[in-house]
Amino acid sequence: MTSSATPVTVSEELFAPVSPDIELCYQTYGDPADEPLVLVMGLGGPMTWWDPELCEMLARAGFHVVRFDNRDAGRSSRGKGRVTRTMLVRAFAGLPVRAPYTLDDMAGDVFGLLDHLGLESAHVAGVSMGGMIAQAMAIAHPARVRSMTSIMSTTGRRTVGWQHPVLFRNLLARGSGRAAYIQSNVATWKLIGSPGYPTTREATEKRAAETYDRGVTLAGMTRQMAAIVTQPDRTPGLRALPVPTAVVHGLADRMVHVSGGRATAAAVPGAELLLVDGMGHDMPPALFETFAQTIRRNADRAGTDRSA
Repeated sequence: MTSSATPVTVSEELFAPVSPDIELCYQTYGDPADEPLVLVMGLGGPMTWWDPELCEMLARAGFHVVRFDNRDAGRSSRGKGRVTRTMLVRAFAGLPVRAPYTLDDMAGDVFGLLDHLGLESAHVAGVSMGGMIAQAMAIAHPARVRSMTSIMSTTGRRTVGWQHPVLFRNLLARGSGRAAYIQSNVATWKLIGSPGYPTTREATEKRAAETYDRGVTLAGMTRQMAAIVTQPDRTPGLRALPVPTAVVHGLADRMVHVSGGRATAAAVPGAELLLVDGMGHDMPPALFETFAQTIRRNADRAGTDRSA
C-alpha cells in the first residue's frame, strides 16, 4: 500500500443508465489505470456507507474503486411494485411470494455499471445483501468477476445465516419522517453493531441523518427485503465457482449469523475464511485495514489472466 499521505483522486457523483428503467448513482476513487474494484452495499444502505477513509485506503492499495447506490437506495432509481408486511412475513416463513425484483436483477445492475464504465471485468466486494449480489454476479458470469470478497453475508440456504425474529420486526418498524428514521437506525445499530468496536450514538445519528437526506423510502427498502427473503440457495453455484474468494464475518453478528459466512467459504473451492472476534453487522473504522488487506490479498490471487 502507498503512504496514507498520498492524495487520492475522487470523482464527483455520476449517473449510469444500466437498464431502460434503472439509473445508478456512482463515484470513483483512485487512478482509472489501476485494477477496478466495485463495492456493493447492503440492505437500505447508500454508497456512502462505504466510508471514504476505507475507499481511499483501497485506492492506495492499487484499486480504482467504484462505489454506488443500489436501486431503491440513495440517489439511484426507485424500483416498481408494492411489497406489504404480510408478503415479507410469508416469504420469511418460506411461503411462495413474488418479489418485484430479485438479487439476480440487482447483480444485472452491477454488470450494467461495468458496461457503462467500459470494464470487461472487475474485483467485487459486497457487504450483507451486497455479498449476496456479489455471489450472484460470480455465479452468473464468473469471467467478469476477477475476485470476490463476501463480507457478513450468506449463501441463501435457510439453515444458515439466520437472524433473530426480533431483528426482523425491527427492520419492519413503521414511522415516517427524518426523526423517526434516525431513531429507528439508532435502535437497529444498537442491536446489530460490533460489541468489540462500539460506535457512539452521535456517530450513528450523524450517519442516519446523512442517509435520510441522501434519499430513503420505506417502499424501496421493502422491495430490497423481498429480494433477500425470496433468494434461492446459491450453494450449488458456489461449489462450481472458479473465482478467487475471501469471506469475512464477525463472530458477534446478530443480523446474519456467522454460519452464513462459514457456509459460503465451505461452498467455494479454495475460499479464504476470516472470522473476526467482536465484529457484528457493521464495518468499524478499527477494522478498515483488515478489510483492505483481505480484499487486496484475495485480488492478488486472481493473477493477471483476468485483466480487462
